[in-house]
Amino acid sequence: MKKLHQVKSEIMLSDEPSVHETAQVANSTAGVYTSVGPFNEIVESHIGDYTYTMGNVTINYTEIGKFCSIASHVCINPVNHPMDRVTQHHMTYRRVSYDFAKTDDQEIFQWRRSHRVKIGHDVWIGHGAIIMKDVTIGDGAVIASGAVVTKDVEPYTIVGGVPAKKIKDRFPKEIAEKLQQIAWWDWSREQLEERFEELNDLDHFLETYAQ
Repeated sequence: MKKLHQVKSEIMLSDEPSVHETAQVANSTAGVYTSVGPFNEIVESHIGDYTYTMGNVTINYTEIGKFCSIASHVCINPVNHPMDRVTQHHMTYRRVSYDFAKTDDQEIFQWRRSHRVKIGHDVWIGHGAIIMKDVTIGDGAVIASGAVVTKDVEPYTIVGGVPAKKIKDRFPKEIAEKLQQIAWWDWSREQLEERFEELNDLDHFLETYAQ
């Protein structure tokens, strides 16, 4: 038996997105101070400023807001198979790989692209959660670990279960509305640095910035 030793793996983030060397990213974009974790698979999606993903995350055809926290093994917008065909197998559209045709069936890929997921700002998605196609998740929401989200989630709402249902509000409605009005996620880097400590004090924060 060998003793395990902790290895420091802190990454200094910057304006340039940080993408782990094992991640596979196709036709996607990311904002400043973003971090894409190991063994991620990201297809035709956008990741907003300061958002990070942990390991083994799959994201397809999705718009993700700023300051989102995405735990490991999350799957966002798992792609559907054509159930109306004789066979659901992807040989019918990935035809080139199986030497059935010289071109793939682009119709199904366009169909998948048309069912995008939209995730707001400051959303926390717990370990192993699945977000299904066409779902919109509001600002400040929390998706519990293992949840399967099939319907839209209101801002600052906590949901969980299979299928996911509302557990409770993260904040009372009036506080949630004030936070959305402030829209602190749109502050500049200079404003964030100046007001950084205030992000830990909700009451003071609302007294200072809510109109």
